[in-house]
Amino acid sequence: MKHIFLTGFMGTGKTTISGSLKELLHMDVIDMDQAIEDMEQMPIPEIFAQKGEEYFRQCETGFLRKLKEREGAIISCGGGVPLRDENVEAMKACGLVVLLTASPETIYERVKDSHDRPLLEQNKTPEYIRELLDKREPYYQRAADLEVSTDGKSAGQIAEEIKKFLDSSKAV
Repeated sequence: MKHIFLTGFMGTGKTTISGSLKELLHMDVIDMDQAIEDMEQMPIPEIFAQKGEEYFRQCETGFLRKLKEREGAIISCGGGVPLRDENVEAMKACGLVVLLTASPETIYERVKDSHDRPLLEQNKTPEYIRELLDKREPYYQRAADLEVSTDGKSAGQIAEEIKKFLDSSKAV
């Protein structure tokens, strides 16, 4: 069984949807950010502060390379994963890439009280979120095998939508 990679901007629902997919597909879930925090023994904001964003991005790439050796799982990816070509290649080599999307206003509502998103911490507005989304959108689109909007839908509805795609395409 292949991996299912949930990608998309922070706050699009990757962690929440992975939990619903786990119940529906009976697959393990791996939260990439949590796995990196465990490997580095520090939270992501601290990794950014002490070692920099480039180091963190290298950790993401290293994590993806190791997935080839593992049985299929649902992988909740960090929002910046599709920005590197080597990450996209690694995901496509061993799984299906699902892009979760949401409007900047929805994302803002979901992340406004969170303080564990270093790229937004100093500039948490729908306008800034839209600016970042616009920069990342081409990368997200290029990586995606399936795109699912999370605006106004429950986690269960989104998981069912992904499952229908998997069933119809025999993708996993």
